[in-house]
This record gives sequence, C-alpha cells and structure tokens, in this order.
Amino acid sequence: MAEHDLTTRLAPHLDRHLVFPLLEFLQERGLYPEEEILAAKLRLLGGTNMLDYAMAIHRSLHGTDEGPADMVARRAEVVDRLVALQTGPALPLYAFLRDPHLVQLLRPDKQYNVHMLQERFQIGPDQIEALYDDAKFQFECGSYSDAAAYLYQYRVLSTNSERSVRALWGMLASEILNRNWDAALEELNRLKEIIDSKNFSSPLNQLQSRIWLMHWSLFIFFNHENGRNGIIDLFFQDRYLNAIQTNAHHLLRYLAVAVVVNKRRRNMLKELTKVIQQEQHSYKDPITEFLECLYVNYDFDGAQQKLMECDQVISNDPFLGKRIAVGNSITAPLRDEFFENARLFIFETYCRIHRCIDISILAEKLNMRYSEVELWIMNLVKSLKLDAKIDSVSGTLIMRVNCVDVHEEIIESLKNLSTRTYMLAQSIVEPAQAAQQAAQGD
Repeated sequence: MAEHDLTTRLAPHLDRHLVFPLLEFLQERGLYPEEEILAAKLRLLGGTNMLDYAMAIHRSLHGTDEGPADMVARRAEVVDRLVALQTGPALPLYAFLRDPHLVQLLRPDKQYNVHMLQERFQIGPDQIEALYDDAKFQFECGSYSDAAAYLYQYRVLSTNSERSVRALWGMLASEILNRNWDAALEELNRLKEIIDSKNFSSPLNQLQSRIWLMHWSLFIFFNHENGRNGIIDLFFQDRYLNAIQTNAHHLLRYLAVAVVVNKRRRNMLKELTKVIQQEQHSYKDPITEFLECLYVNYDFDGAQQKLMECDQVISNDPFLGKRIAVGNSITAPLRDEFFENARLFIFETYCRIHRCIDISILAEKLNMRYSEVELWIMNLVKSLKLDAKIDSVSGTLIMRVNCVDVHEEIIESLKNLSTRTYMLAQSIVEPAQAAQQAAQGD
C-alpha cells in the first residue's frame, strides 16, 4: 500500500511542523505500522517545544505511565520561558502594539518607526528583535496563532531584511497549520515575489527556495477554492518547471492531477504530457504513466490498468486523498473528479481513432459495467453535443467524421501560446516591479 507514498520525498522540503499533518494522515490510513508512525512523530518533536505531546507519544509507544526525565526537565524549562515572556525585553513593545491609538502613529517608513519608537517610547532595536525570538518560541510550542501575530508585527517594524524573509516563511507555516487558506495564499504570493526578485548568494539557493515554496504550496492549493488554477499557474512557470525537472520530479504527480481535474485548463495537457515523457526515467507513478499510456503510446489497455492503480495512489496521498462526510457516507471528492475526467480522456482519445466503437469493448477500457457505460455515453453525447449516435441493436457507438477547420486548429494552438506568453511576461514584470518597490522603500 505504501509503494507510491511520497512522504519521504516531501518531508526534506518542509518545516518539521508541516510534516505532522502528513504523518497523521498516514496513521489514519494505516499505511505503516503504528509503532513506526509514533517513532517518526517522536523524532520530529525532538526539535520542538511541544513536550506534553512528545511525552504522550512516548508513553503510548513504550507503554509507560511516566515521561523520560530529560523531557520532564525540558518541559520545566519551556514553562519557565513562557512565564518569562510576560516580563521579557519585548514587554514595552507589546504594550505599545496593544494600544490602537499608539499603533496609528506607525508609518510605512520603517526607519521612521524605529526612530519614533526609540525617541518617544524608549523601544529600541533589541526589543524589536526580541519579538522575533518570542514568535519563534511560540511557534515551536505549537501556538501558531500567537506566532503568526508576533511575526506580522515584527515584519511591520523590522529593518532586518534577512530576518523579515524568515518571518514571512514562519507566517506562511503558521497560517497553513491554522488552516487559514486565504491568508496563507497571500503569504505564499509575497514569498514568491521575494524569491523571484531577490539577489541570492548562489543560483542553487534560489532553486532550493523555489522547491521549498512549491512543496509548502501543496497544502494551500489542495484546500483553497481556487487552488487548482493556482498550482497550474505556479508550476508551469518556466523557472518553477525547471526546478521540478531539476530536483523535485515527484511534484509532477500533483501537477498532473490538477490538470486532469481542471476542465478549463485542458490546453495545458499537451505541455504536461511532454514534461512527463521527458522525466519518465527520473520519476513515474500510475498517474503519470496513465497519461503517458493514453497520449504518447495510445495504449488503451495499459491506460486502463494504470487508471485502476491510480485509485490506491490518490486514496493514500495526504494531499489528494482528503475525505469528507456526505450524509452517512465518506467520499473523496478529488478522487471522484479524477476518475470522471480520466474516463472522459480515454473516451475522447478512443473516439478520435475509431469511427464505429463496440460499447462492450469501451466498457472494458473504462472499467465500467455495460449498462453504466451506455448511460454515461448518452449523457456525454448530450452534454458535449457530440456528433454521434448509439445503435442499441448492434451495441455500437457510431462517430460521424467531421473535417477539422484549419482556422480552429490555429486558434487552439494560439490559446496555449497566449498562456505561455503571459507567464513569460509575468516572470519578467514581477521581479522588476518588486525591485522598484524595494528601491522606493529604501
């Protein structure tokens, strides 16, 4: 069951706190022995301040009533630090930020804010930097709402550009863990602008930042209402697609699913298939192999086999296999949409090649019963206004041959060209605008 699990590939590009939701999903699905999941959680918790959670897992894993002495000692230290935050160096700054009348004194000019706070309230750079340290401590304690609030205030006041970027990563992680998808998407877009415009010490660091951003974006894109468009827009940008092909081939799974379920972005299918074919020696799974069988090899038997294997892949993926309760049943909406569109892809491709189609053979290709596929085809013919008819006596679907208008072919080709041109223009304009705004801010 765990053959196509990507957790070990995803985790190195995620903050340790973002790995916990993945482990929770794997535990719920029973893909690995319970002891392995608990041990993995315990290793992750070793670098955090969530000692109560760690001790609970330790007791469950080892069947003891008491936590280990080192955890008990660390918990006492964390509690002392939490108490100390109430009287720490950032206390005057907290008092200032809690007063809405005083907050109105702040301006977009950070240098002015620093000078004003120092002159009028004796709040210096040390107190502002202490705000960052307190936010990081709260984040490691699992207090993600407090961490997000502290980091937002820090970014408003700080003139330390490097720490401000780190704070933005922290805000993104906090909003993801709080499941605030709109806020998380805003932070994601801000980070993207910085990554695309910032002068990195080496191209390798910039590449790694883009790979991290794409991995973190999976949480947002598969939960936000407009996420399916968002992931296609981001991953198909040349610089991000190059990053995938360089060191994150496994992300092709998520891009493939997004294209398959998004009927409005069918024009990206050809580009996707080309990339999958190029990277087949570096990465493949039943989802990418399904598209390759169908659109490269025209192997309908192979496509049918791979489509059946896609069921387990999607159901056992933390981002694709999310379940919701509908009445008295549990359903996986993304899985259902994927199979509906995948069957449509098989049907359309098969019909392009054959003029007279035996419905029983088509039912076999689609892995459906004869009665189901006959009704399904009837609905497709009506909804898509296909020039076809079903001969119930012979049990065949007869496709009428239409000559393709050369003008329609040109228009269809230009649609994809327009999308690529827009993405290229954005990749040039966005960094220039960000650099201009940064220059004005300085």
